[in-house]
Amino acid sequence: MSKVFFPPILRALAAAAASICIAGTSLAEPQHGIAMYGDPALPPDFVSLPYANPNAPKGGRIVQGEVGSFDSLNPHILKGRVPWQLRFLGYESLLGRSYDEPFTLYGLLAESVETGPNREWVEFTLHPDAKFSDGSPVTVEDVLWSYETLGTVGHPRYHGSWDKVASAEAVGDRTVRFTFNVDDRELALIMGLRPILKKAQWDGVDFAESGLDTIPIASAPYVIDDYEPGRFVSLKRNPDYWGNEIPFRRGTHNLDEIRMEFFGDATVMFEAFKAGELTTMRETNAAKWDQQYNFPAIERGDVVKSLIPHERPSGIRGFVMNTRRAPFDDWRVREAMMNAYNFEFIRETLDGGESPRITSYFSNSVLGMEPGPAEGRVKELLEPLSDDLLPGALEGYALPVSDGSARNRAGTRAALDLLEQAGWTVQDGVMKDADGNPFTFEIVLSQGSTETKQITDIFVESLDRLGIMPVVTTIDSAQYKERTTTFDFDMAWYARGLSLSPGNEQMLYWSADAAETEGSRNWMGATNPAVETLVNEMLNSASRDDYIAAVRALDRVLISGRYVIPTWHSPISRIAHAKELQYAAGALPAYGDWIGFQPDVWWYEE
Repeated sequence: MSKVFFPPILRALAAAAASICIAGTSLAEPQHGIAMYGDPALPPDFVSLPYANPNAPKGGRIVQGEVGSFDSLNPHILKGRVPWQLRFLGYESLLGRSYDEPFTLYGLLAESVETGPNREWVEFTLHPDAKFSDGSPVTVEDVLWSYETLGTVGHPRYHGSWDKVASAEAVGDRTVRFTFNVDDRELALIMGLRPILKKAQWDGVDFAESGLDTIPIASAPYVIDDYEPGRFVSLKRNPDYWGNEIPFRRGTHNLDEIRMEFFGDATVMFEAFKAGELTTMRETNAAKWDQQYNFPAIERGDVVKSLIPHERPSGIRGFVMNTRRAPFDDWRVREAMMNAYNFEFIRETLDGGESPRITSYFSNSVLGMEPGPAEGRVKELLEPLSDDLLPGALEGYALPVSDGSARNRAGTRAALDLLEQAGWTVQDGVMKDADGNPFTFEIVLSQGSTETKQITDIFVESLDRLGIMPVVTTIDSAQYKERTTTFDFDMAWYARGLSLSPGNEQMLYWSADAAETEGSRNWMGATNPAVETLVNEMLNSASRDDYIAAVRALDRVLISGRYVIPTWHSPISRIAHAKELQYAAGALPAYGDWIGFQPDVWWYEE
């Protein structure tokens, strides 16, 4: 359906609420923030976000390391490889997220937000002082152009919500209204989280093809100061940033420079950190944290090891199987791979046995599925969908557990039985089908991760005991992005973070449309209609309890789909950093983890 646009004559939001109140509360007048259910926790006159230090000093720098490369500075299009931080540091949206409230947004570029009685529309009124980095004001025309451009030629992640907008119009000098064509309570929030771009900068420029040619003019606290393709990007704090004194920004973005250095592999990057070329390092391997973070700078106290707990969902991380291709289009084969993957031995060998396994897509959170058979509201949601469910969704599904030995005899036997059910048997030491074709597939990895390569090597040894010898292809980051964008792989290493406010974006991750859309996050090719039914249940839940039940039901469908062979996660962020880099340790965001926490609310102090 085409949108209706009105010129700017006279005249935020995306992800939702930790409140336990019943949905249905509407905003009768403009408010300072919006929650999915109930009201925002912070009052209109709040001073700062609870985990920020409003008195933090300004100055200093942070130097972060990344494995890989980049060839674009536009994070809003499908083409190119972009430093992932630019999407969050280089742009602002109408509303901003509080990492203490996963379902609440507060005013940023917009000073207020208002919705219809049933959230059939949402209005944002721009802050009168909102400006781009070149000093020009942010206008309603910029907002409307940004939404239309991102929703039509921007990255596919923006298209789904834009398709649900019936009209977008200026209704005042500083106010814009979006009217929706579907019932979806979350849309009022989602529309507040889109980046706002300066329309005039893109006149005569092919937005979908832009890469390094156009350094964006944005309204965020940081601007790109210098870069070298594939080597580094330097962001400098804008001394004339318009929003220093708005409550949402007090105590945030305190560092004068954020620099990202790029390396060919993780080993070289770690050595650079030890040598002082980087000032922060996030470590995901518990054994390495205990055994290798004892170098001179730490012994001198120049580098500090911080353990930062969080309550974010684990997300999913491990080997993803492409169900668009045989043999992974058969769930029994995927289950056989789960049994062959000797998790307990791999974790003990590489991680010291410390980190817990990812047992579902929302592990480590209230949204994660509960063990055993489905009960209560979760069962009520799943039973009508039983024809589309794989074994375990209703009855209960648990990942295979080995005895921890290298041989994994029980797992190997279980894998052989499942493969035989799927038509595969060992013939002359080689796994073959009834026609004598060998079982073979390709595992695609990106260069640079030593740990991933080590996990793969142990997994390949386990597969060898089944008469299966996969081809392992390690390629550079550009090739890896190209192949995964076009789903040109059998198995690949996959990592997808999930939040405590899942909503419309789940369609981009797991829907049938996403399975056919290049560049989507549905690498596994999931096409189960039960997924889309449950996502719709989430979006239209009348209460927080119903919402949690819908997410737990979705979690069961995903984990029993056997799409990903999961590895471990950490409920603790391990961050080693220069002693001058500090944060408010007594007020950690419950759900912020690393993203949204460093460098946002850190500061530099001698």
